[in-house]
Amino acid sequence: MTTCIGEHGEPVAKRMRLAGVGVVLLLVAGTTLGAQDWPHFLGPERDGHYSGPPLDRDWPGGAPRELWRRPVGEGFAGPVVSGGRLLLFHRLRGREVLEALDAETGDSIWRYDYPSNYRDDFGFDEGPRSAPVVAGDRVYTFGAQGQLHAVDLETGNGVWRVDTRARFRFRKAFFGAAGSPLVEDGRVIANVGGPDAGIVAFDADSGEVLWTVAGEEASYSSPVAATFDGVRHALFFTRDNFVSLDPASGRERFRRSWRARIRASVNAATPLVTDDLVFVSAQYGTGAGLFRIAGSGLDELWRSNDVMSNHYATSVHRDGYLYGYHGRQEFGPSLRAVALETGEVAWDVPRFGAGSVLLAGDVLVVMRESGELMLADASPEAFTPVARARLLRGTVRAYPALAGGRLYVRNDDTLLAVSLAR
Repeated sequence: MTTCIGEHGEPVAKRMRLAGVGVVLLLVAGTTLGAQDWPHFLGPERDGHYSGPPLDRDWPGGAPRELWRRPVGEGFAGPVVSGGRLLLFHRLRGREVLEALDAETGDSIWRYDYPSNYRDDFGFDEGPRSAPVVAGDRVYTFGAQGQLHAVDLETGNGVWRVDTRARFRFRKAFFGAAGSPLVEDGRVIANVGGPDAGIVAFDADSGEVLWTVAGEEASYSSPVAATFDGVRHALFFTRDNFVSLDPASGRERFRRSWRARIRASVNAATPLVTDDLVFVSAQYGTGAGLFRIAGSGLDELWRSNDVMSNHYATSVHRDGYLYGYHGRQEFGPSLRAVALETGEVAWDVPRFGAGSVLLAGDVLVVMRESGELMLADASPEAFTPVARARLLRGTVRAYPALAGGRLYVRNDDTLLAVSLAR
């Protein structure tokens, strides 16, 4: 059920918006930012693709050139880069901190912070989990306790904030709030997880609630927007379902149940869009599936738990093949190449270990949890590393940012910038 409500919860008519806003704030403003920016989780199109200067496969001395490093606080939130600024979201001494750094030097430009008393039930980490989102002249953050903030990108001044847990009364999940919101046509859309407001759209300028969708518990997956046959979709992989909504109204376009039979499970990988196809993947027996979307229709092409079951890291796609992790993080997942349209496994590196994978042209950029960076050919023929070096001590769980030929990566206490450009 979708409900349009005002700032204080009363029903209101949906406000007409200027047509120009849609031009300014496309998918997380991906089209308005520089081609070399990494403005939010998984890059400009939320598909892990990098489009900046070509990467160097030959590292003098056996490692990429270090540009700078600095200590950081707790958190699994990866950095993002926009307009020469790196945005870091971390926790320092009981406060969640959004910090803007000079991307070239690591020097601090401004800092915005607020109190947080989040406690992790499993003792992993008590910092924020979701990467910041840059859209236009704002930065949006979603903290571990569900604190949603809008901050001015230039000055670091707070613009608005919503305590989503207090307002929408959602239960604390295993690892706190983790999915990065989607900014689409002047709306900040988040999988909050409240019983009456599972997915919520906020006005990007004011924080006013525009619409809500009930019955969608929060996952750790970040949503993505895409257009199929002229129809715009906001795609969410929630705790229970793969669901598409009209980002303007919240009206449901389709829904497919996708949840493990045991409660101790997560949905974490982001839906991966390729033309009119969407790949969805999870662990705990639910497995992966490929769907073709036409208008508001959803056709399943294949589904399997034995092909490419992602635990946390999202796969990438190139020339008809998926590259990613298959298996549970704690059990040592394999790294695989899989034919997208058939699910046939092209190659498999067993017990490779967890990490993240990005795509830079024809190069896989693999950041392992152990702290080792690997570059490899994105080829279905074989896994062929062309460069490798240990950058940080483990454990590296936050996704790195790849912008302007530089890789920005963090572990539990250090943020490092290295040059990968030729």
